[in-house]
Amino acid sequence: MIRQNNNNKPKECYISKNNVEDIDYKDVELLKRFTTAYGKIMPKKRTGTCTRHQRQIARAIKNARIMGFLPFVNE
Repeated sequence: MIRQNNNNKPKECYISKNNVEDIDYKDVELLKRFTTAYGKIMPKKRTGTCTRHQRQIARAIKNARIMGFLPFVNE
């Protein structure tokens, strides 16, 4: 599904657009793209990802935090 922002310009899912095959918790560079400066997971409204991929991203970020690849909180 293509969502619209305030300029009536369609916002495409980054994952679908760039043909990312697998959202893995070890791919820290991809996951950092979807976190704020404080380490929080950005909402799909701000990132433009579809619901399915947003769930996968959130799960991968949480796994990466537990495994120690991403911090829980940036100070």
